[in-house]
Amino acid sequence: MHAKPTFDDAVVHRRIDASEWRGIYVIGDVHGCRATLDRLLERLDPAEADLLVFVGDLVRKGPDSQGVVERVRQMDNAVSVLGNNEAKVLRGDKTLPELTDADHDYIESMPVVLSWEDSMAVHGGIDHRKSLANHSREDLLNMRSLTDSGGYTRPYWFEQRRERPRVFFGHTVLAHPFETDCAVGLDTGCVYGGQLTAYDCTRAEFIAVDPVETHVSRSEDSIVEPTPGFECLAD
Repeated sequence: MHAKPTFDDAVVHRRIDASEWRGIYVIGDVHGCRATLDRLLERLDPAEADLLVFVGDLVRKGPDSQGVVERVRQMDNAVSVLGNNEAKVLRGDKTLPELTDADHDYIESMPVVLSWEDSMAVHGGIDHRKSLANHSREDLLNMRSLTDSGGYTRPYWFEQRRERPRVFFGHTVLAHPFETDCAVGLDTGCVYGGQLTAYDCTRAEFIAVDPVETHVSRSEDSIVEPTPGFECLAD
């Protein structure tokens, strides 16, 4: 049996009992691309006994944030962690007037971390140089680079991670999905013309669909071509 990860009391963490589900799919950043999400869900064709875990950033940049939040919150077999863009909406830094009261309530209910067995989902990432308990909410929402400057500067945390639990994440826009035994990156930039990507935990494989259309342009220097990560250290 895997121990439940321990975080600071200010970090909302929800533990999932994987035995209650036939399978688990983890889905990358949707960013308001409802039509592309519908295309992916049609491709996955999940049963009611399959759990869908979203890595946050359901909202902003794409054309239908309200439609995405409504679709996810109305599925009994779907959960999402909080993304940095949902956090911006909650703080009032960004406004989405189309969201309903039910949508806002759903966003406010999102945990910062979801975990199951020896895996977890966060939006940003985990810094292996410090304990989980020493991560702030903002760390988990925004983690990307291990440099003091942050942003899109190597080394990235996921390319350096060598320990369990395995971390599923979004936030960093990738040219293609990233996978090691220690980290799985799923933000392949569907709002920027990349694919929307999911990971089937049962079959250990990626499933992706092309976007219906490109909604936002993005410079190539802020789309990461991931390098192979390290093998995980033995437990």
